[in-house]
Amino acid sequence: MTSDEIRFKYLNFFKERGHTVIPSASLVPGETDSTVLFTTAGMHPLVPFLLGEKHPSGNNRLTSVQKCIRTADIDEVGNTRHLTFFEMLGNWSLGDYFKEEAIDMSWEFLTGKEGLGLDKNKLAVSVFEGDEDAPFDEEAFGLWQKHGVPEERIAKLPKKDNWWGPAGETGPCGPDTEMFYWVKSEPAPKKFDPENDGWMEIWNDVFMEYDKKKDGTYEFLKQKNVDTGMGLERVAMIMQGKKNVYETDVFEPLVARIKNYELGIKNEEKSIRIIADHVKAATFIISDGVVPSNTGQGYVLRRLIRRAIRHAKLIGIEKSFTGDIAQTVVDIYGKSYPEVLTNKNKIFEELQKEEEKFNVTLEKGLKEFSKISENNISGKDAFNLYQTYGFPVEMIKELAEEKGKKVNTESFCAELQKHQELSRTASAGMFKGGLADSTEKTTKLHTATHLLLASLRQVLGKHVEQRGSNITEKRLRLDFSHPEKLTDEERKKVEDLVNQKIKENLPVLLEEMTLDEARKAGAVGIFESKYGDRVKVYSTGNSSTGSEPPFSREICGGPHVDNTGVLGKFKITKEEASSAGIRRIKAVVV
Repeated sequence: MTSDEIRFKYLNFFKERGHTVIPSASLVPGETDSTVLFTTAGMHPLVPFLLGEKHPSGNNRLTSVQKCIRTADIDEVGNTRHLTFFEMLGNWSLGDYFKEEAIDMSWEFLTGKEGLGLDKNKLAVSVFEGDEDAPFDEEAFGLWQKHGVPEERIAKLPKKDNWWGPAGETGPCGPDTEMFYWVKSEPAPKKFDPENDGWMEIWNDVFMEYDKKKDGTYEFLKQKNVDTGMGLERVAMIMQGKKNVYETDVFEPLVARIKNYELGIKNEEKSIRIIADHVKAATFIISDGVVPSNTGQGYVLRRLIRRAIRHAKLIGIEKSFTGDIAQTVVDIYGKSYPEVLTNKNKIFEELQKEEEKFNVTLEKGLKEFSKISENNISGKDAFNLYQTYGFPVEMIKELAEEKGKKVNTESFCAELQKHQELSRTASAGMFKGGLADSTEKTTKLHTATHLLLASLRQVLGKHVEQRGSNITEKRLRLDFSHPEKLTDEERKKVEDLVNQKIKENLPVLLEEMTLDEARKAGAVGIFESKYGDRVKVYSTGNSSTGSEPPFSREICGGPHVDNTGVLGKFKITKEEASSAGIRRIKAVVV
């Protein structure tokens, strides 16, 4: 099966079983999510609905193919199965079916004619063994036995292996059951040993029974949910009879394109795979609106591009190459993800700029590294490599490890703090985006953010679009597209306009509508794909049926105040550059 056929089979299988097909959400989490940097799983955009909120589709059975980014295993990229960007096939029950039907459908898709038709004798599963927080999952164990899985092929594993979630620090979670397939040429062992790398995990059914709180305790959810995830690339590897994911149809053209260059080291397979993986991930991240920078998502993007460039140099690629490889990514994914096709010029532009910028300092930086690498790398030297030559700290650590040396990362972080060159969390690849909580103060600031964006568009022009937000009890932060610093006059006009709309005590109204209806009504939003066919639209001033257009109308997950009069006085505290072409405003209401 091709990857296109696998996607179609999966979605059609669950559609025929009452699931609504929803589109992939952006890799950039929506504004109501403050816990992760990128969308890491299909359940991630669905958290409000897993907690009991009604999904705009009106259905409590959903299915999708979600694009994901995970960087925790970046050092493993290049082996047979680990990737930075991947596609996750998923199906969800929002308080509808639970363990029995979820496992029945998983088994049917894996082994049946309507699904993959896999060899039952090459399958194994694992279940949660139980601990002080939750008991042994006896039900899942029994259900797999019902389908003929022998006891020696069912592993009972601890929480670190068979408990999923929450996606961030808090939220829905629970025990899971994982499905494995034997991928080596010799016969599968009778007894399942998860440590044997011949067994590859391909699917995970999560039974969301619990809500993890900030204090680390667990409470039962009001509705029990099912969240599943199946890695497309791993399934493609099995269905296409390949030895690793880089030989599948979503990677083979990339690998072949890289090998077309005059390589100094022809057999350096790992570097070729890293280049293919990282440029693919960078292509998708840029297509969802992120640009390279020294903080948050932009820092991760920069790290991926620059690591790809370094590995290209290692294998002898001297000419500019990232745009060329990105074009192959667009060729592979353009039909499945039209946004990479629509945004290809922006993708090529950002890759080219970053490649040119890093090439200027890479050779000099490597020479400097060779001077200091006779011993372990001090935090000060590491910071100099970062600040002067643009080396991400992870690259410095990788270079050091290749020479058997270590980097004093604690001292490096202290240098970062002291010089305020990176945000406090950039080196860990995390930042807070969207709402930090749902307190009254934060909710007020969320509504004020909508007023701010509408005011910026009115004062500066319709080219202004939201590029990120972070809202806490103390202040709001909005990143938006604009090429230059605001003048004092523009800043005052924006501030006065927001306060005028607060003084007018405008109603804030919530409506549910289709995406087409939202667009026709003039709603703005960069997270349109988050909710599927139906979306929530918040209007400040009038509803979509009113005679006068509202002051602001945005696709948004909420929450908001009922009217603007409760907000207080709005004040911009800071306006600065966030990255190239992106400005940042911080503001308060008092």
